[in-house]
Amino acid sequence: MIISSSADYRAAAQQFLPPFLFHYIDGGAYAEQTLRRNVDDFAAVALRQRVLKDMSQLDTSIELFGEKLSIPVALSPVGLTGMYRRRGEVQAARAADRHGIPFTMSSVSVCPIEEVAPKIQRPMWFQLYVLKDRGFMQNALERAQAAGCTTLVFTVDMPVPGARYRDAHSGMSGPNAPLRRYWQAVTHPRWAVDVGLLGRPHDLGNISAYRGSPTGLADYMGYLSANFDPSISWKDLEWIRAFWKGPMVIKGILDPEDAKDAVRFGADGIIVSNHGGRQLDGVLSSARALPAIADAVKGQIKILADSGIRNGLDVVRAIALGADCAMIGRAYIYALAAAGEAGVKHLLELLEKEMRVAMTLTSVARVADISGDLLVREA
Repeated sequence: MIISSSADYRAAAQQFLPPFLFHYIDGGAYAEQTLRRNVDDFAAVALRQRVLKDMSQLDTSIELFGEKLSIPVALSPVGLTGMYRRRGEVQAARAADRHGIPFTMSSVSVCPIEEVAPKIQRPMWFQLYVLKDRGFMQNALERAQAAGCTTLVFTVDMPVPGARYRDAHSGMSGPNAPLRRYWQAVTHPRWAVDVGLLGRPHDLGNISAYRGSPTGLADYMGYLSANFDPSISWKDLEWIRAFWKGPMVIKGILDPEDAKDAVRFGADGIIVSNHGGRQLDGVLSSARALPAIADAVKGQIKILADSGIRNGLDVVRAIALGADCAMIGRAYIYALAAAGEAGVKHLLELLEKEMRVAMTLTSVARVADISGDLLVREA
């Protein structure tokens, strides 16, 4: 298969993965309208093409939270990354490290923090949920800081899991799920060898390290469902803000009032995100939510954005809409599943190339020059 875009990596990932894993990463909540709008609304953003401005000194780098990034992109936290390729968190982190951007470690990763951190040069970011099990939260934060993680990404849009219909049909959940997953693994031999046989242990490494016993895929949904905390409020984050020594970013902001609350709380950044359309269907896409949030808090707090960003052109669009940096999740998981570390590295090279084309043809030589002036305003 010829790979020239993230869409090609998605097609390759679907061939490689058992259906329960492909649909888990590919699917969304309810009727998946927001999932589709995330992509479509970024694609609909029109930019002003400008020419003859001398783009020979183009620079895609930025500085964010005291770190130099080669491109304004970070890898989003994705649970179970190690089920998509053998020790997947390690491979994805290495690819991000080689390209000079941050990798965000999910608290529900397969590989534990201590396995991934020593394999890369630049420090990781670490993601955490508010869970009823506050002991796990404190243990994870302590271990993340001990491993040198610099930035904490705190996900707040998951007080309850979304209604994801695909999972029941695919075998991730539903009747006879373990038997269905086993049969799918048998009928996908490349995955069965690479991950099923050679990628063990198949457990939630960070949770297992805390509990002192394996927490496998069969326990994954049960543990999370039992521990998500619908009583979450800003006061629950205060002890974390006091404990964490580095930058703290709030992930899951879609409303300007919540963005203002994050500023008042003292967060260093927010991530405009609807969890990739996996939580509440029918909410605004990130592309639609970004401008109002930027109007409310731009300059007071760093604004990152994910959900629907699939290529370097989308990165430029997100920054023109008000973000300081973009994040990608599904796109890099597709590449990881298709070709491991090399796939993620190639995807990042494609993103940079696509960014450079978009910046050249809109006549912006630096990321800092990308602004709302690039947008074609509707009459």
